[in-house]
Amino acid sequence: MANKDVRGQVAEFMRGRNGVDELCLAVLEIAVLLVVINFFANNIVLSILALALVAYGVFRIVSTNVNQRRRESMAFAEKLGPVRPWISNPAAAFKDARTYKHATCPNCHQKVRVPRGKGHIRVSCPRCEQKFDLKS
Repeated sequence: MANKDVRGQVAEFMRGRNGVDELCLAVLEIAVLLVVINFFANNIVLSILALALVAYGVFRIVSTNVNQRRRESMAFAEKLGPVRPWISNPAAAFKDARTYKHATCPNCHQKVRVPRGKGHIRVSCPRCEQKFDLKS
């Protein structure tokens, strides 16, 4: 009973907040990597940097300015470009790299997988039904 009450309180607290997004995950992964490196290096600068990154990640999670956090996350994803699938799911990216190309719908940002080697094709997004052209 108490467990459900805590879940409800956390859900109520997080209502209207940003939550975890791709940029937040990347920041927290870098912080964990720095902590592991610092375990061997024992450097105060790495400790402070890892702590600052964790604080920034928590700030992003609890931020109520959802639109600004979404713009920041989209800019981050745009900068990653074609490397993005390799970071988010390396096993799937390696498996599908030769036979499929991954594209993103310009309207709803749904990931779409299309076959390679078909030239210019018109793709219909499965989520929002938007049609867009791309080179496979």
